[in-house]
Amino acid sequence: YELRLVKGNKMLKNSNEMTKKLKQENERLRRALSELSMLNDIARVISSTMEVDKILETVLKGAIKAADAEQGSIMLISKESDAPLKTLIRGMDTNKGKAPYRLGTGLSGWMIKNQRPLIIDDINTEPRFRGLRIEGSGIRSILSVPLLCKDTLIGVISLFNKKTGGPFTKDDLRLLSIIATQSAQVIENARLYEEEQQLRLIENELRMAYDIQMSLLPQETPEIEGMDIAGVSLPARIVGGDYYDFIKLDRDRLGVIIGDVSGKGIPAALLMSNIQATLRGQCLITPSVGECMSKANYLLHHCTDPEKFATLVYGIVDTKRGYFTYTNAGHNPPLLFDREGNWRLLDTGGIVLGMLEHFPYKEESIRLKTGDLIVMYSDGITEVMNEKEEDFGQERLIQLIFENRGLPSKKLLEKIIQRAKDFSKAVAQEDDMTAVVLKF
Repeated sequence: YELRLVKGNKMLKNSNEMTKKLKQENERLRRALSELSMLNDIARVISSTMEVDKILETVLKGAIKAADAEQGSIMLISKESDAPLKTLIRGMDTNKGKAPYRLGTGLSGWMIKNQRPLIIDDINTEPRFRGLRIEGSGIRSILSVPLLCKDTLIGVISLFNKKTGGPFTKDDLRLLSIIATQSAQVIENARLYEEEQQLRLIENELRMAYDIQMSLLPQETPEIEGMDIAGVSLPARIVGGDYYDFIKLDRDRLGVIIGDVSGKGIPAALLMSNIQATLRGQCLITPSVGECMSKANYLLHHCTDPEKFATLVYGIVDTKRGYFTYTNAGHNPPLLFDREGNWRLLDTGGIVLGMLEHFPYKEESIRLKTGDLIVMYSDGITEVMNEKEEDFGQERLIQLIFENRGLPSKKLLEKIIQRAKDFSKAVAQEDDMTAVVLKF
């Protein structure tokens, strides 16, 4: 009887141990099934959208639920030097009345430097981060995992405080690492996609700006008896700060302008359009080129920042009287050639536009003779560089004009632009190229 009782107790004990093991295995399988289901949900959602915010929200909610955490956050690498990690989203499961937790700068710096998982059971007693200040309040335990995309850190996913009050476990770490690995590439792809969409939007806006700027330039060369005229402007970027203009004042007089605004791109183009509108308005009501330039300078000084300025040449061709009257506001002096090839610089005028509130610009009138040639140009032509970092320069331009002064204006203009491009063919164009040729 005693022997049967001992055997019965052993069988009962083995049965209890087996039952306990079965319960543990069932719990493990249930947890594994729950994890797989959660991972599957995350995978399905993040593969069905390219919106970064939606992906981050889904990943964080899944991670908080899987680890039974109070809160969590996802921080992505920022291009801002003063904030290398930028928190893009935070989430809560409980304690919604509390302020959202976040990593302190010391902890985020540790993650950037070490790029490996971090578990802190009690932040107040953790020796590695003693003295580090945690922004926010109420943090006890932390679990952080790096988001690595092709071995490159793109961010950090962090969970704060187990709802049970205990520490995060190795299982929590394993699961969060799986989520981070599964999500990192998708997050990066989505972020790159959104950046690409923003770039496309900017490109479309720039092309619209280019179309508008090109429409502000002369659409056709004016025909004036006794003059052969041509002009061109090639921006270094989609839009630029150079411009030229022809303004028909009356049957025998033509206003000719070439200008170069400080800076490049959209800001320069906006300032250029402002100057163009100002000059067009002044040219029609002010007969003197010097006075017109002085008024334009006054207006530009009061409507732009002190560091913004423009160089400009404004001249009037009078074919009836045979004169060219001009003033030069700090621009590259136009070149005047006669039929024999003698040349001089047209540099009468004053300082660049916008520097001083009041400035009296001088003007000069030149008697034109048959065969006289005037070439107005921006520094984008003379300062273009080759692979040896040599400028095309004024001397080369003068020699080119001298050798080809017998060509029609349009052909000479094409040769100038092509020669400058050939000179710098191995180097990208850094500045706008603009030129106007007048032949009497």
